[in-house]
Amino acid sequence: MPSYTGIIADNLFSSLRLDRYVAENLGVLSRSQLKSRCIEAKVNGKVVKLSRLLKGGDLLELNWSESEPLDLIPENLPLSILYEDANVVLVNKEQGMVVHPGAGNRRGTLANALLFRRFCLNGEVSSQNLSSPEWRLGIVHRLDKDTSGVMIAAYNNEALAFLVEQFKKRQARKTYIAIVQGTPKEASGRIETCITRDPRDRKRFTVSANKGKLALTSYRVLRSWGGYSLVLLYPRTGRTHQLRVHLLHLGHPILGDPIYGARTARNATLMLHAKSLKILLPGGTEPQTFRSPLPPRFWSYYENSCV
Repeated sequence: MPSYTGIIADNLFSSLRLDRYVAENLGVLSRSQLKSRCIEAKVNGKVVKLSRLLKGGDLLELNWSESEPLDLIPENLPLSILYEDANVVLVNKEQGMVVHPGAGNRRGTLANALLFRRFCLNGEVSSQNLSSPEWRLGIVHRLDKDTSGVMIAAYNNEALAFLVEQFKKRQARKTYIAIVQGTPKEASGRIETCITRDPRDRKRFTVSANKGKLALTSYRVLRSWGGYSLVLLYPRTGRTHQLRVHLLHLGHPILGDPIYGARTARNATLMLHAKSLKILLPGGTEPQTFRSPLPPRFWSYYENSCV
């Protein structure tokens, strides 16, 4: 994750907004890039907004997300499109599809497929287009490879900044559905913990009494059968692996979770699905809700378990 740490020069003649200082004095990110990609900004050790006024001697710390790599290759991959316009696209992501290219996953990702859809289907593909920072694909939020369901992506920097701001302010509402092992004692409840990286396994996360970031999840049990339960999940924060960690903490790990739960005799894949997303689209006046139907693997497991 890219970062910056530095002391504001004493020769700063007057107070200057943080976003302007970064764009005009440091030049590491433009103001639009800062809005869409900044994960955290701190001044003198405290988290601040991008509108914070800076003065000489302040300690500035920034962390921001990577942009889409310039060598991303467009690929004509099948996608289930829920909605699309000039600014955004909503996709029903299939289980097993990686969202973002990384080590060992340079091809076959959602980003590859969306880049093809954005340019090649519209006849605009060119090396100049694909390398332009103004047309980098905006992955607004992530789903794990084995999690299916609703995702939104932006087709330009302005739309990306608009959508990311809603996630930062927790205005975007996501609903997930999962099959978990066992039956929670309470039919509905609230899980509130801190989540931090597991010191014994860097690929895992774990709950903590006082370390990491606050994570909040509400849940409601829909039905139970044969040692399993169908549960609706409402994450109020967006921490990595939050739902998987919280349900393990509750004592009811998600069925088929290879990291936080035990696989069953039927070798079920991860039974976690992003069911809906409520969000305000660029140019809209009211939030819209986009839904994804329950995948066949849920129905199949439920029917086989009830036999």
